[in-house]
Amino acid sequence: MKVVQNGEETLDKLDKIFQLQKDLAAFISSDRYPSRKEERVSVLCTAITHEAIELQRLTNWKWWKKKVEFDENQAREELIDILHFVVQTAIELNISPQAILDEYLKKNEINRQRHLNDY
Repeated sequence: MKVVQNGEETLDKLDKIFQLQKDLAAFISSDRYPSRKEERVSVLCTAITHEAIELQRLTNWKWWKKKVEFDENQAREELIDILHFVVQTAIELNISPQAILDEYLKKNEINRQRHLNDY
């Protein structure tokens, strides 16, 4: 999707993220990355889960432990790690940025309706 900004056509932000992720994946190119799609999606799900746990560990969710200062910069870094793996999973599943937007809009409307109907 193209966006006109200041009179110039530019890549949409999500398109740019997808292209950067494709470039990074090509740059890294490891023989340890699974060859089968199902296995690739599985290892990406594992990576997403572990990055989410790293993000959670920055919070004070353990009520029985001494409270620590929340490191927002580190939290942002962990969130971006998650985004890398989510975008790579979308690429593996041939989901385009436009398809993500379309599905997001549908699900957003469902969630709004659920809230209005005391879901």
